[in-house]
Amino acid sequence: MSDYTSILLVDDEPTLREPLAEYLSGQGFAVTEAASAASARTELTRNQPDIVLLDIMMPGEDGLSLCRHLVETQKLPVIFLTARGEPTDRIVGLELGADDYVVKPFEPRELVARIRTVLRRVGRAPSPSTQAEDWLYEFEGWRLDPLKRKLSDPGGVTIPISTAEYRLLRAFLDNPKSVLDRDRLLDMVQGRTAHLFDRAVDNQVSRLRRKIETDTRNPQFIQTVRGGGYRFAAQVSRTPPTDEA
Repeated sequence: MSDYTSILLVDDEPTLREPLAEYLSGQGFAVTEAASAASARTELTRNQPDIVLLDIMMPGEDGLSLCRHLVETQKLPVIFLTARGEPTDRIVGLELGADDYVVKPFEPRELVARIRTVLRRVGRAPSPSTQAEDWLYEFEGWRLDPLKRKLSDPGGVTIPISTAEYRLLRAFLDNPKSVLDRDRLLDMVQGRTAHLFDRAVDNQVSRLRRKIETDTRNPQFIQTVRGGGYRFAAQVSRTPPTDEA
């Protein structure tokens, strides 16, 4: 097994596939994308992944047929990603040999947990160094150390942040390029016991912008999406911590 756990992500919807691939890459996985079963079969002739994330409803060959092939001929673990959440659909997928079944829309962090659970169960679990919970977040020269809760600017200067600001930044860094509405952000930052008050999120975003944006009126990182919430626009990467970090 390589140093990185490899994932083949098969989904014909680029609006889901591309942000999810970026998120999983940020979590320390090596992700290959395929927009169809045919493309997935081509990728499988080049490299064998550790696990396959597979949409069911696709043009041409569907995910159920490809799953049967993956399980019978390549013995690969499969997690279905699908909008079909009926018990019968789950049973069919699991009877074909899928290891898990995640219904869209889903929380990316839950999917990562399910991936790791399946990998442990089939004996392909990544080593602790590739788990990525304690890996550094990096974006445009900025760095966030989740172990120390330390934020550094591109010049290496430590920028003090509060617990709420840290949680909000983590929410954005864990979901780059994705639109997060206020309710979801409030839940991610303060938990389900938080007061459902939109301005609480807006105020926290304003405070965080003052810490990381050069121009808060024209933010480069945390962008407002009209009617939708906020989106973290920068490319985010994860790297293992070092002694100097």
